Amino acid sequence: MPKITIDNKEYAFEGQPKLLQFCLDHGVELPHFCYHPALSVPANCRQCLVEVGMPVRDRETGEISRNDDGEPIVRWGPKMTTSCSVDMADGMAVRTHRSSELVEQAQRDNLEFLLVNHPLDCPICDQAGHCPLQNQTYKYGPEGSRFEFRKVQKPKKVVLGPRVMLDGERCINCTRCTRFTDEVSKSHQLTIIERGVKNYPMTPPGEVFDDPYSMNVIDICPVGALTSIDFRFRARIWEMSSAPSITVTNAKGANCSYWVRDNLVLRITPRANPHINDYWLPDEDRATYARFNEQRPDGPRIRGDEGLQPADWETAYARASELLGSADGSNILFLGSPHATVEDNYLLCKLAAALGASPPAYIPHVKPGAGDGWLITDDKAPNAEGCRRLGVRPVDPALVRARLEAGEIAALYALEDDPVASGLFQAAEIQDIPVVLHTYHTTNETLAAADVALPAAMVVETVGSYVSEDGHAQRVWPAKAIRGVNRTLRMEMGVSRLDSHGTPFDRWHNAANQVQCKPSWEMLPNIARGLGLEWADASPKEIMREIAQHLGAFEGATYENMGSSGVRLTEIGTLA
Repeated sequence: MPKITIDNKEYAFEGQPKLLQFCLDHGVELPHFCYHPALSVPANCRQCLVEVGMPVRDRETGEISRNDDGEPIVRWGPKMTTSCSVDMADGMAVRTHRSSELVEQAQRDNLEFLLVNHPLDCPICDQAGHCPLQNQTYKYGPEGSRFEFRKVQKPKKVVLGPRVMLDGERCINCTRCTRFTDEVSKSHQLTIIERGVKNYPMTPPGEVFDDPYSMNVIDICPVGALTSIDFRFRARIWEMSSAPSITVTNAKGANCSYWVRDNLVLRITPRANPHINDYWLPDEDRATYARFNEQRPDGPRIRGDEGLQPADWETAYARASELLGSADGSNILFLGSPHATVEDNYLLCKLAAALGASPPAYIPHVKPGAGDGWLITDDKAPNAEGCRRLGVRPVDPALVRARLEAGEIAALYALEDDPVASGLFQAAEIQDIPVVLHTYHTTNETLAAADVALPAAMVVETVGSYVSEDGHAQRVWPAKAIRGVNRTLRMEMGVSRLDSHGTPFDRWHNAANQVQCKPSWEMLPNIARGLGLEWADASPKEIMREIAQHLGAFEGATYENMGSSGVRLTEIGTLA
């Protein structure tokens, strides 16, 4: 196997990897700006310079020449080279800033050049605290600046499109943004204009940067030149915490991080997963952050003479059990949800079977033509594949209509969906039918006919798993706390500090930001026990282990196997 020596330490490698990426993969930090593993290699920032040499070989024997100490004699290159563009070769020797004063000085000088015209506005920059330029300047840069002249001025607060704003003075011309639009999204909506120290990225004349993936340039920008219009000046990185999860805007299951401050989701950023979304995230996934904070219900409600009235949880559970118990099980319509977790839908299936009802169905949320064949899908729900693998099939509107007209629906149980807004029913049509509803928002149109409204935890508040349309089973972690949070959620968020998943320095000061809701996997067992069923409380981890053991479509889909990047499930053929 070929070997390379980096700072006098030998490493084995396969193939012909680039030196910089190999170093990063093996914990050898090399400063860089323009390089990104998913983009082409322009080698224009010059920050990753190293010394590279090859061992001297005897021309006649081909053997490596060695000195008196038996060490290989290395012929070093006449100049330093960019490690991002170097193809590794057997026997190659590399000196980084750790073993070469020349490299150390070059990196320091290069940073000084980059900072000559860079504005000193770190205190107000959104990138402060997680800025590669800021971090590398502290690590590898000069102690101070020798530049005492007027800096070059460029356009500021330039609205490139509906979601991205440019501060031209901060740009260091790494060209990551333009390479992204040329090579990844292929919208070609950004280019570099002007020359020398005056250049910066800009849209062509008359062009608006409305690329469906435009906000990815914010993530890959190594400075604060490109910022989110929505998130701009809203929070500092050290005031927020993040939780690994997936997006629920469509069926791709793109990996993301939810960023929270004061128990409010403020932004959504991509989380790298080479099997699903690589390093990227569509704008439509990011734009949903407000729905996790706004128009959320405040506790359960029961219909009385004056409409839906607040109730405590035990009363709401008892009323839901009473309504279901008073109906013939075969005439109860159970509706699962492609928005709910696998665990929630599984418990609903168990409840329906225990009452003698037909298996639950779910309402599809497919918009033909909305997908792009990449990270945006026609299916606008995250867990339709999980429902189908549980045996929860798409609802047949004609059959439901026939049962309704024949008086064969004596009760409706809707899990985390909106049958009225989806067009399955009109609110007036189910006004006289007992309706138990798990809901995320007060705008749910089925609330007008609900007899028991149970506020359900959303993906950012629960523990559970989803299956993407490609068959990837992935779990989620809570990013927000809910009022009366149970032990399982507390353990998933960490119990060392009550606010460890909120702000790292201050406890929450706005109690209204904690929603009074519960995950459906906690509510369903309580309703089942009210019906006389012997259901013990179980954590989502235990529920998923049971699913994986008894359903072949979920074989291997335990939390241990899923980890943070998910597990690909076995194909089960075409499902109706």
